[in-house]
Amino acid sequence: MNQAPFLPVNHPQPKFLRWLGSLWKFSRPHTIIGTSFSVLSLYLIALGNISDFFSHWPVLLLTWVACIAGNVYIVGLNQLEDIDIDKINKPQLPLAKGEFSPLTGGLIVGFTGILAIILAFIGGFWLLITVGISLLIGTAYSLPPVRLKRFPLWAAFCIFTVRGVIVNLGLFRHYNTVINQNQSIYPSVWVLTAFVLVFTFAIAIFKDVPDLEGDRIYQITTFTLLLGPEKILTISLLTISLCYAGMIAVGLLGITGINSPLAIVAHLLLLLLLWWRSRGVNLEDKSEISRFYQFIWKLFFLEYLIFPLACLI
Repeated sequence: MNQAPFLPVNHPQPKFLRWLGSLWKFSRPHTIIGTSFSVLSLYLIALGNISDFFSHWPVLLLTWVACIAGNVYIVGLNQLEDIDIDKINKPQLPLAKGEFSPLTGGLIVGFTGILAIILAFIGGFWLLITVGISLLIGTAYSLPPVRLKRFPLWAAFCIFTVRGVIVNLGLFRHYNTVINQNQSIYPSVWVLTAFVLVFTFAIAIFKDVPDLEGDRIYQITTFTLLLGPEKILTISLLTISLCYAGMIAVGLLGITGINSPLAIVAHLLLLLLLWWRSRGVNLEDKSEISRFYQFIWKLFFLEYLIFPLACLI
């Protein structure tokens, strides 16, 4: 007698787990990871000794939760304002896909925004300044009538100002004030700030390459629409290369507080990796463009791992 072949049973995922999965997508994981690395990296630089990692863990935890809440507020607000555009550009996002209603998205954004401010207030003056300015810029980026994302220069300015300047200088001053009772900013932090400032310009201009279709339909002016994907890819590669060349130069100059051999070797390898990976980018393939954009973010994450090591070793 023939038996029916065994077919695996797909058990439906519990509703709460599905909701958490949607929340994770709503939070834009690559930005959450980037924020987490920056919070941790600057904490380590302020400590000056990795063996003291747990000595001020409440400060680290409070700062991390405040910054993550602020991150979710900013990316969530952007999604609330871009539901129709995201149905074309990012249909997998919860609001565009219908996994979250606009009301649910609004409640999450409101809650995380308030939570970020409350925790930053508890954390101290510099954390409040850092989070507060970031939220203001994030709001101006997405929310009408200002909606700075409509203008390519202002959109890029918002991104590299928050990621490059406010986060690095603000968080380090927060940590240094709370942990060391010292408000000065180390030369190494200025180096990191300069690197991230320039690097995030590449992120800011390349992020719109996968969104070309929706931005054109909804008349969102971006550098990609103005210059074309090929030129944006070239500019992004040259910008990131400049960042790595700068770090190699820092290593050669022997700036105080930075391990020169590590800085030189690590950034030379990353520079080679960047150009090797860029060879396979097909600008006609949206999924390939998105993968390369995520690769750029991974390079961003790596810097926040490598740089504190270069400061601590």
